[in-house]
Parts: sequence; C-alpha cells; structure tokens
Amino acid sequence: MSIETIDVHAHAIVPEVEAAVAGQPGLDAHRALDRVRNGAESLAVSRDMVARRAAQLTDLDRRLTDMDRAGIDVQVVSPSPSQYHYWAERTLAEIVTASANRGIAALVAEEPSRLVGLGLVALQHPEDMVRALNDAVVTCGLAGVEISSFAPGVELSDVRLEPFWARAAELGAVVFLHPFGCSLDERLDRFYLSNTVGQPVENAVALSHIIFAGVLDRHPTLKLIAAHGGGYLPTYVGRSDHAWAVRPEARRCVDRPSSYLPRITFDSLVHGPAALRTLIDAVGPDSVVLGSDYPFDMGTVDPVAEVRAAALSERTTLSVLGDNAARLGLSPISRGADS
Repeated sequence: MSIETIDVHAHAIVPEVEAAVAGQPGLDAHRALDRVRNGAESLAVSRDMVARRAAQLTDLDRRLTDMDRAGIDVQVVSPSPSQYHYWAERTLAEIVTASANRGIAALVAEEPSRLVGLGLVALQHPEDMVRALNDAVVTCGLAGVEISSFAPGVELSDVRLEPFWARAAELGAVVFLHPFGCSLDERLDRFYLSNTVGQPVENAVALSHIIFAGVLDRHPTLKLIAAHGGGYLPTYVGRSDHAWAVRPEARRCVDRPSSYLPRITFDSLVHGPAALRTLIDAVGPDSVVLGSDYPFDMGTVDPVAEVRAAALSERTTLSVLGDNAARLGLSPISRGADS
C-alpha cells in the first residue's frame, strides 16, 4: 500500500532573520550564554557542521533531492531553532517573527505540493504571540508555529500564554515544541551533553508544565507536536502519575499525566527501533509521526528505514509514516495545495 510519507521535523535557515539580528544589542550576550551552555568544543564542531550543511538549509533543489533519496514525499519545514532569538526586545522580535514567517512561506510557495511550513512566535513576549500566530497562519498560510521549551521568565505553564493556546486551538494550528538551549547551562558544557541530555530534559520539563498546568484540559483540541519523541517524559511518566496521586500541588490537571500523552503527538526521532516501539507503547500508534531533524547531524538521513526497522504492524507503520501527520492537516493535499 502506498502512502504519502510526511517528515514533520525538518529545518531551514531564513537569511532575513540573520540579517535582522546582526549587530543588535543583546546578540553578544546571547552568544556568550550559548558558549556557557555548549562549551567551546561543541560550538566549534557545530559551526563546522552547519557550514557543511548550508546548501541543505537554504537551497530548494538540494532539499528536494535529499527528500527523494530518503523516500520523503512531504517535509514540514520550520526555522532552525537557532533563529528563535528569544533575547530580542519587542520591536526586533516582531521583525524576527515576521521575517521567519515570510521566509518559510516563500520557500513553501516554490514547491507547495512537497512542502508545508511552520513559522515563529516570540515566546519571550507572550502579549504578542497571538499576533505572530495570526501572521504565520492567517496572513502567511503556514500550518502553525514552532516554539522552544521556555524563554527567559516564561514557562509553557505561564497564564500569559492562555490566549495563544486558545487561538492555536481555534485555528487548528500545529504548535511544534522544539527545545533550543537547556536551563542546566554549564553542567552540560562538555561531551555534547547540551544536546544529548539537554534536549530530552527540556522536552520533558516543557511537556510537564503544559500537562500539570491543565493546558490540555482547557484546550483539548490543541495540536501539539513534541520533537525528539518528547524526551524523557513518555517512558517515565509513571513517576508523574504517582506525584499526581499523592501530592496536592501536582494535582492541577484533571486526570493522571499519562492520560494526556495520546492527546500529544510525538516525532519518531528516538534513535533506535526498541526506543521507537517503547514510545509507541507509551503514547499509542496514532500519536507518533515521522521526524528526521533534517539536515542536522543529530537527526537521521533515512527516517523511513528507521521506522520500518522497528518491525511495527503495517497499520502502525503507515500511521507513523504519514497518516497521523495528514490527520493533523500537514499534508499539502489536505491543505489544498496544487499537486
């Protein structure tokens, strides 16, 4: 049986965003924090890695060639998380989000039968997030937006985000949770722990804020996708359930935390067939979608093969490869793009 294969986790660099932040006050401090969090060795390796992948991040023909080679029919393209720039003040942040939204929309417009886009909102300015979401979805025609796990002074449980969650649910917009930077800072500054440990930690913390704060109780139709298989939360959620049962301060959501996992969608980027089977056992076969993290080195160049290596049932395999993403509105066919 053929299926439209949809990779929900792929990135691009929007040059206009880089131009907007160049030389701005705050950029040097942001880079200094990045050095603290990653360490000099990992930053140097990452710079070389990104430089070698510049064409993949900016050139459409190279992107389509790589998609064909990997058996990917559709990519859901979001800005590189390095372009969040959550340090930016309000006026600059508006320029960043508007530039990202238009840059991704322009990329999608070049190949609308193969690409779907996600834009940005400024998480550090909760009062502006609805405006940026409307800009991405209503004005630019994108499928939703990408956010990190936190911004300075803003957790995803913050009550100031309520209008954003409500508007995202109303629009049917996808919110793609993709951490960038771990709050453990210099504790993870060697061995690339900033990514290998930091990203799963941030996913787990951010999802826990959303669940325990009752965001999914108040907005049950919210389309939330978590990168990196949701990090550590899905396979260790029993501890959260126990806390919900015995600690009054942990009982701010209606049901056990594990009961919310099927309401969230998780990408398949968990690095190994056993890990993927465990994720599906935890969240259900209808809550996992294909993700590659194209084109970065912590992703996979053959995500379809990695799903098939898990030896899932044919129905589950097809669900992960494309059906689940299509139900979220991430197929160009469902979005009305020309074929």
